[in-house]
Amino acid sequence: MTTPVEELELHLRREMGRVVHGAEGIVHGLLTACIARGHVLLQGAPGLGKTLIAKTLARCLGGSFQRVQGTADLMPSDIIGVHVFDPRDQKFVFHRGPLFADVLLVDEVNRAGPKTQSALLEAMEERQVTVERERLALSDRFTVLATQNPHEFEGTYPLPESQLDRFMLRIDLGYPAPAAEAAIVAQYGAEMGSPRIESFDIATVDPDHIARARAQAAAVHVSESLVDYLLRLAAATRQNPQLALGISTRAVLALTWGARVEAAARGAAFATPDDVKAVAPAVMAHRIVLSPDAVLDGQTAGAVIGRLLEQVPVPR
Repeated sequence: MTTPVEELELHLRREMGRVVHGAEGIVHGLLTACIARGHVLLQGAPGLGKTLIAKTLARCLGGSFQRVQGTADLMPSDIIGVHVFDPRDQKFVFHRGPLFADVLLVDEVNRAGPKTQSALLEAMEERQVTVERERLALSDRFTVLATQNPHEFEGTYPLPESQLDRFMLRIDLGYPAPAAEAAIVAQYGAEMGSPRIESFDIATVDPDHIARARAQAAAVHVSESLVDYLLRLAAATRQNPQLALGISTRAVLALTWGARVEAAARGAAFATPDDVKAVAPAVMAHRIVLSPDAVLDGQTAGAVIGRLLEQVPVPR
């Protein structure tokens, strides 16, 4: 008998698989963020389907969807909204921007300026936005899916640590396997232009199904020894001489939530250190900052995290 989390993952794999090929591992990460109410940063080279994955997930989750293209001249009001004077009523009326959607795709987020990037901070953390000293609540299903290309620096603005920390997961996209790439060519090679998901019949997820999956993950037991392991792992990042910045308390919570989902996905009633290790790279890699010496030595965030996971003793 499958559990709600397993059923949800099967649904996402089946429906997203109609559009995206070779993305099983990515779908699992998106499942984790969906259940944990987290935001996702999709990172990879151009042309690997980051936008297509985000749009397909939005279709699967249902609800309202909006897309914002990151550009240097994008303003906060282009995302949040703007007050417009209504001559008929002789007053200013607030016209809501794309931020008030259930799923917001910010494509090439690092092409937007720092001021515009900061417009997302309150929304991503508190699911609300303050406009003219008035707090406006966002959808309870509000989720940000952002994409960026880490290999292109001209005309981009690196995301500040405060915003990176608000993304629960960073999912790195690599080149597809030959079989998956052959399937992509077979499915889309005859079409002229980019794939259009509007032409696919994608079944949306029942909101009650997501609620059951979240309830199952919330019921997963996290022992005191596992919490101690998480705290020691966090302390190791903060004390490592190769790191100028370790992970935050928000990251520790993200590790906890991710471990719960990992355990629930395999039908377990309690989380283990292996569940933490499974989600640690996606949760930690974008949060830590390498020291200048580590950068000069050619170290990478993934390599440092891998060594920390090997060095920090796991509880029995």
